[in-house]
Amino acid sequence: MSANRTPATSGLVVVDKPSGMTSHDVVGRMRRIAKTRKIGHAGTLDPMATGVLVLGVERATKLLGHLTLTAKTYVATIRLGYATVTDDREGARLDGGSAADVPLDAVRAGMVALTGSIEQVPSAVSAVKVDGRRAYDRVRSGEEVALAARRVTVSRFDLLAERRPEPELLDLDVIVECSSGTYIRALARDLGRTLGTGGHLTALRRTRVGPFTDRDARTLDELADAADAGEDPVTLDLDRAVNAAFPRRDVDAATATVLGHGGRLSTTGLTGPYGVFGPDGRVVALVVERDGAARPEVVLRPSG
Repeated sequence: MSANRTPATSGLVVVDKPSGMTSHDVVGRMRRIAKTRKIGHAGTLDPMATGVLVLGVERATKLLGHLTLTAKTYVATIRLGYATVTDDREGARLDGGSAADVPLDAVRAGMVALTGSIEQVPSAVSAVKVDGRRAYDRVRSGEEVALAARRVTVSRFDLLAERRPEPELLDLDVIVECSSGTYIRALARDLGRTLGTGGHLTALRRTRVGPFTDRDARTLDELADAADAGEDPVTLDLDRAVNAAFPRRDVDAATATVLGHGGRLSTTGLTGPYGVFGPDGRVVALVVERDGAARPEVVLRPSG
């Protein structure tokens, strides 16, 4: 790492996460690349998974809680024939049933049943907290964990390809578009249960988080090389990040000053958090309309 690097500016970094690293590992590596400890991530990816992981740097960390609520897209491989403790290839094998005679029509019907607004029980090795401890910590300590179902939306669950690595196994390449909080491992588990074979994930890649896709993403090595060459590793500075990820409202200088002091604005009918930009094109705050006023959720550039 070059000792002459300048610290990164505030903004978002779209990382193509490699397999084998936790999301926290990625944050740790990015802290060294960007020369700042103020980095966080929006939405966790399992160590096995690859793909889009959005990081916030400096003031952009304030955006992350809002970005986690956006829709996501995954491509995955589901193996039918047996289940595992972790609902993926890294867990101990459980009993299953042969998938040799499972027709594709039944597979597709099972996927349709798991599409739409559904009640989903998270994977037992999820990050959901049970009495203050992560579920995955309890499972890895040998405890049995029972999690409550939660409502999620799966807007797309389609079969892309299929193959048989062994006569009694059936691998399904799928694409899933879903709301935040949806567990793809749980879809694999539930599809296997529906078909009576057991099921688990053997591969998972996140290709989209909100407006950010894997075409926007760079590997950690690419980001490190760019930083060593004197480039800012931040993918989108604060203004471009908010403009890309949220609806936009432009205001005059006087209104921007009021908002920069934490004041309220008149409403416009925009839903969800949106970015308010001053006449200089710079974002002032994320705003939400409620109780007859537009109120700042996060002031990104305080007045004065």
